[in-house]
Amino acid sequence: MDIELWWLLAFPLFFLLGWLAARIDIRHVVRESRSLPRSYLSGLNFLLNEQPDKAIDAFIEAVRIDPDTVELHFALGSLFRRRGETERAIRLHQHLVDRDDLGEVQRTQALAELGHDYLKAGLLDRAEAAFQRLRGTALDDQALENLLEIYQQEKDWPKAIEIARALPDHESLWWRKEMANFHCELADSAMTESRFADAQASVDAALAVNPRSVRASLIKGDLCLQAERPEAAIDAWKKIEAQNAAYLALVAERIMTTHERIDRAPQGLQMLRAFLERHPSLDLLDTVFEAMLRQQGPKAAYDLVREELRRNPTLLGLDKLLEAGIMTAPVEYRTDVELVRQLVHSHTRRVARYRCDACGFKARQFYWRCPACGGWETTPPKRTEEYDLAP
Repeated sequence: MDIELWWLLAFPLFFLLGWLAARIDIRHVVRESRSLPRSYLSGLNFLLNEQPDKAIDAFIEAVRIDPDTVELHFALGSLFRRRGETERAIRLHQHLVDRDDLGEVQRTQALAELGHDYLKAGLLDRAEAAFQRLRGTALDDQALENLLEIYQQEKDWPKAIEIARALPDHESLWWRKEMANFHCELADSAMTESRFADAQASVDAALAVNPRSVRASLIKGDLCLQAERPEAAIDAWKKIEAQNAAYLALVAERIMTTHERIDRAPQGLQMLRAFLERHPSLDLLDTVFEAMLRQQGPKAAYDLVREELRRNPTLLGLDKLLEAGIMTAPVEYRTDVELVRQLVHSHTRRVARYRCDACGFKARQFYWRCPACGGWETTPPKRTEEYDLAP
């Protein structure tokens, strides 16, 4: 009973202490709010009333009066950029960059934010200028990464190569893959303009950076073929099997037509069938099927697809089998087979796409660089149905 009485006496004391603490917190909040510039409170009021332009003016005035509110600028600018209001974000960050009394660290941060604003707005020339000003600062790595992205968007491959060489993590596998593709882009441009010596130099540079570059071997074969060296072209394309066998489908048609050009069509078909046996691929099957059809007729092509379908059952393979079946079926059944093929073909359209390993982007066309995430060689020439069948 004495303990219960003691607690009854303690309760009022606890309430008194809580009341005093609340009073102290309230006074602290009031004191802090009074120390803020009036323009800061006006800016918040404009922002809540959906008057962002007036809010920006008020916040700029707040920063002029009290430099401690600079962080508010950064937060607000980032908010505007995320909402797509890049003009307002640019205005806020440009004001900070232009201030004479801003510290070096904050000015550098403001310049980086301004560069991101320009990049978001698609003003690549201004973004480039902003990030170039960051070279040699504490944000040099960030500047290099953004400059590399800008030059890739502009397809300025010489500058992209220059920036890539300055990256801190150069010599990594990712770096070698990107650098090789930059050189290959230059090689493709040179070939389009019939500057074959320049194209050869770019291919050699790509292979020097990344000896496993499939794309460089593909272009090297094209250059050999252009120089009337078909045997060398075939040798260059054959190397792709050791580099990355998934990309053999990209050169299968080249290998076959080059063998036909030098009157060695059976050897070419034999090579492609060996590739297909070791590395099953729907695109490779399509090329072998067409070659078999030309050389040995519909029955041999039908047998080839039927055997491959047993080994790797796919809808796309079934579609190809029905195509061959139309040619070999009796005349009275061809209409029925064609009807079945049309039905299957309507379903295969959904699985006849390429997919990026990095972001999952799907497309009917093959890309060396993913249009969605910008990754190089992240979309191997494999149809989505093949992914579903992979163990």
